[in-house]
Amino acid sequence: MNGAQSLIRTLVNNGVDVCFTNPGTSEMHFVAALDHVPEMRGVLGLFEGVVTGAADGYGRMADKPACTLLHLGPGLGNGIANLHNGRRAQTPIVNIVGEHATYHRHLDAPLTSDIEGLAKPVSKWVRVSSSADDVATDGAEAVAAAMGAPGGVATLILPANTAWNDASGAVEALAQTAASLAAPDQVRAAAKAIEKAKRAVILMSGKALRTGGLEAAARIAAKTGAEIWCDTFNGRIERGAGRVTIGRLPYFAEMVDETLEGVDQLILAGTKPPVAFFAYPGRSSILTPQGVEPVVLARDSEDLIQALEALADEVAAPAIDKLEVDPRAVSEVPGLPAAGDLTAGTAGQSIAALMPENAIVSDESATSGLASYALMENAAPHDWLFLTGGSIGQGMPVATGAAVACPDRKVVCLHGDGGAMYTVQALWTQAREKLDVTTVIFANRSYAILQVELMRVGAENPGPRALSLFDLTNPTLKWTEIASGMGVEAMQSNTAEEFSDHFKYCMNNKGPHLIEVVL
Repeated sequence: MNGAQSLIRTLVNNGVDVCFTNPGTSEMHFVAALDHVPEMRGVLGLFEGVVTGAADGYGRMADKPACTLLHLGPGLGNGIANLHNGRRAQTPIVNIVGEHATYHRHLDAPLTSDIEGLAKPVSKWVRVSSSADDVATDGAEAVAAAMGAPGGVATLILPANTAWNDASGAVEALAQTAASLAAPDQVRAAAKAIEKAKRAVILMSGKALRTGGLEAAARIAAKTGAEIWCDTFNGRIERGAGRVTIGRLPYFAEMVDETLEGVDQLILAGTKPPVAFFAYPGRSSILTPQGVEPVVLARDSEDLIQALEALADEVAAPAIDKLEVDPRAVSEVPGLPAAGDLTAGTAGQSIAALMPENAIVSDESATSGLASYALMENAAPHDWLFLTGGSIGQGMPVATGAAVACPDRKVVCLHGDGGAMYTVQALWTQAREKLDVTTVIFANRSYAILQVELMRVGAENPGPRALSLFDLTNPTLKWTEIASGMGVEAMQSNTAEEFSDHFKYCMNNKGPHLIEVVL
């Protein structure tokens, strides 16, 4: 058994059985070892940003890591944007990066780079294996690090000779460390803060947005009058009919100020005090209302559902089924829009009406997706995956990984046309793996969000040269041809009725599809 075989066997022993990869020469022994450990599924991506984004989507839905396999520093560099998003989503990912053989690195060959330096900003744990005998232990510890609360990217750098040299064997599963419990005094402090508040807000993220956390928060709200809100972008939220509805902080800073006006107590569960996404001239970047000192109920490394349940018990909140008003959404799905103009709103209405139960939505629709999110509050139960780190090009790779993790669930990817071009190669992987993903491209032919931000940052009097940098019509992207060229069945919708028919077809037929929504 060589080091690569020992590593893959160890990963499988520790619950990691999917590898998203775009390998190179330094990783060939790992690639060859896949035939010796058939339990590990290899999934090829044509660009490293697809590989890392797919690992993110997989981890969000599987609640365990996939591994990546990337080629040296440049391969890691190509994948960093979606590792950044995965870090922000607190997704467990074992990120394996091939390296030159230990005796070769000092020669400064053309592909030599500072892999550790590249990995550290997007990783919670980084290690370089020093020998073939260390690889298995390093792999097991990488899984443990990735799974440790709150979850994150563990990067293992694998010199080529540690993969091809003989190794002593694989390592069995290591015990996983459970999330720590919120201290009782934190729970009591949160209860006292809510009790004395005129307007209290509980701001939540992470696993607090799973059903158990949402129901505990709803119990607290019903008993105390506190409001429950979540961050703007979250790794995963369970929503739809039968699940607790929750407010979502707006994207724009001035809208957050309006939303939180009058709040005198802010309770944090798995998140930090809100800040603006960017600095703007003449505006504060801190969005906590002036004079309010946030109270931490539970940190992101703690058991958020347990903390919310403990707070619910502390305030003597009734059980969810005993509340006078049920906080869970009822099924009031909007009907299909009448035939006519196709807009982001009518497309969202059709999606809400036709999406099946237990679907997964990967959302990178930016300005076009606001209507879809609101309309689907009462749609069939579903999971919503957000663009957590703001680095565009996440939506299609995350949808790809989610479909690998949950092959029996429909995956719907809502995407702007500009961002989709960053990682369009994900369509090829979806076709190759026969994944059940429907990608909806909102083709507004522009970087619309940047047009908005141009004005918001105070850049005055933009001229045609500036505005041309946000325009995607010269030439116009032909999405049906792009998708068809990668093996994905594609269609273009120009009216509301056409989109309803196309989306219904995709929901009734398995396999990858793409619908271009011409706005």
